[in-house]
Amino acid sequence: MKILIATKNPGKVREFREILSADGVEWDDLSAHPQLLSPEETGRTFRANACLKARYFATAAGAWAVADDSGLEVDAIGGNPGVHSARWAQINGFGKGDTDNNRLLLRQLDPIPDPQRTARFVCVLALADPHGRIILTARDTVEGMIIREERGTNGFGYDPLFYFPDRGRTTAELSSDEKHRISHRGKALRKLRQLMQTHCGT
Repeated sequence: MKILIATKNPGKVREFREILSADGVEWDDLSAHPQLLSPEETGRTFRANACLKARYFATAAGAWAVADDSGLEVDAIGGNPGVHSARWAQINGFGKGDTDNNRLLLRQLDPIPDPQRTARFVCVLALADPHGRIILTARDTVEGMIIREERGTNGFGYDPLFYFPDRGRTTAELSSDEKHRISHRGKALRKLRQLMQTHCGT
């Protein structure tokens, strides 16, 4: 069985491949389909956007596709950036990309006391068949805190700001193996694989 990893985020593609490298499934990614444009993410939840992307890419490529929608929820700012995590700076007129997203988040949280800077990463995965039908979904999270300056280089997005108090490190300071064991995406991917083995026999 061949499944398309339906994301153009190179960091996510790398994590998918690292986490699933020992798997028996053959994985493709969108670098082999440069003609496919990304759909507009109009969903109001992570699940809605994951399903939207899985349906779109499965139908467009005529292949099984798994799509991820994930992001950061920060309690002190009402669960934002949430589904807007990748575009948080852009939609707030503060620039574009990871660096500006992190700068804006730090500015928004500057007056918030450290104990109240609780946050979580959320990941929802959706698997669609070649006809665009959603077959399975999986969701998982990981809890942490947002620190006041970036630390670490092994990651992307908000990883340098997301801190695990029990480990004394940010996500970007973890080794890839350790990150995959505890991350929202790693846990959701393993959950999806279990569902696939149970329901799809693969």
